[in-house]
Amino acid sequence: MTSQTEIPTLADLAFLPYIDQNGQLPEQFQGKVGIYAIFDQTQTLKFIGFSRDVFLSLRQHLVRCLSDCYWVKVQIVDRPSRTILETIRAAWIEENGSPLSDEAKWTQPIQVKELMTDEERSTYENAHDELTQMKALKNVARRVETEIMAQLKARNVQADLRFNPKLKEEGLLDLK
Repeated sequence: MTSQTEIPTLADLAFLPYIDQNGQLPEQFQGKVGIYAIFDQTQTLKFIGFSRDVFLSLRQHLVRCLSDCYWVKVQIVDRPSRTILETIRAAWIEENGSPLSDEAKWTQPIQVKELMTDEERSTYENAHDELTQMKALKNVARRVETEIMAQLKARNVQADLRFNPKLKEEGLLDLK
């Protein structure tokens, strides 16, 4: 898969449900290197990424951007190289006709500080020491985690998803 003619088009790939009827993510991509495109409910392209383990990346994206994860198209690459993956990604973005925005929300841990209520922000800002601030951040992270888990349950997600407890103290949510 090195020549330009061998690049698969997004249009040629099948839409796969992000969450199957059993509430599971597409496990056939576990441990597989590939490139993938994520679509919302209306099959509008939201994100294109590549990964050494497509399944693990799809799990992370689900908790970070749940409302945009309804469909996925995946191309597994048997002999991967970053150049090949970047070339396919560029071709898919061009095929889509517009650049994708807000890449950080897809690729970075959730920053809970941005999701604080006024009361939580006041508690955090009025904390007298680092330990109290850390506890405040952890409480916000727990609240946001509970909200995300409720949304996942509403979508019938049955996959075992656990957040990294050590990151909560830093005000970050990311899967373990």
